[in-house]
Amino acid sequence: MKKTEVLIKIQNFENAVNRLKEAIDKVEDDLDKDGAIQRFEFTVELLWKTLKVILEFHGIDCNSPRNCIKEAFKNNLISDDEIILDMLEDRKKSSHIYNEQMSNEIYNRIEKIYLPYLLNLNFQEKV
Repeated sequence: MKKTEVLIKIQNFENAVNRLKEAIDKVEDDLDKDGAIQRFEFTVELLWKTLKVILEFHGIDCNSPRNCIKEAFKNNLISDDEIILDMLEDRKKSSHIYNEQMSNEIYNRIEKIYLPYLLNLNFQEKV
């Protein structure tokens, strides 16, 4: 894989984070929250796939989201694997939200914990 291809994947992930921030900044009602949660789902998917590409660029194979996150932590691509594993769990739950309370809890974690963490990731310097 070429370095330019890795950098494009990183840029796609950064764009998704910015779109998530944009959604969070504009939330006014439950429909907006649902849209923000959907952008979160997409962003988390891109996060682990971006980690996978960076790891592969460095000659490290990983196959599952969990495995890629553990390898990224082990190789100092991320500072905290547990928070990203929590994101994965909330992403899985959000696909099956059946009640408003769970939806609000996930949204609050996105707004207060996950988004600030995602905004501070800098993969460009890891390539």
